[in-house]
Amino acid sequence: MAFPTSVNDQVTDAVTQSNVKVVGEAPAMAMGSLYQTMAHSTGILFENSVSAQQQQNTLTQAATNQGVMQIYSLDTTAAAGATEKVAQTGVADNLTSLLTIFNAFGGLRR
Repeated sequence: MAFPTSVNDQVTDAVTQSNVKVVGEAPAMAMGSLYQTMAHSTGILFENSVSAQQQQNTLTQAATNQGVMQIYSLDTTAAAGATEKVAQTGVADNLTSLLTIFNAFGGLRR
């Protein structure tokens, strides 16, 4: 029961009940707003992930295309020489040449 005032008791009780209702619903409204914000943020996160993946796929295709174009534009003899230099497959030939030069200057002397 409310304090005695010049306002009807039914009016003060109705206002009090509506205030209690608002205060009681506040936590649920706050949690609903929080869940909605989290769902929206997660949606944006996935949208950005998909966009980044699409851009990465485009870059991969472009790089592959450039590589294939370079392979097809090379002369085969020049490519073989460059591959030998990069892979250093001619090391045995270099060692043989050094050994021949070493033996030409007298070899091992004991």
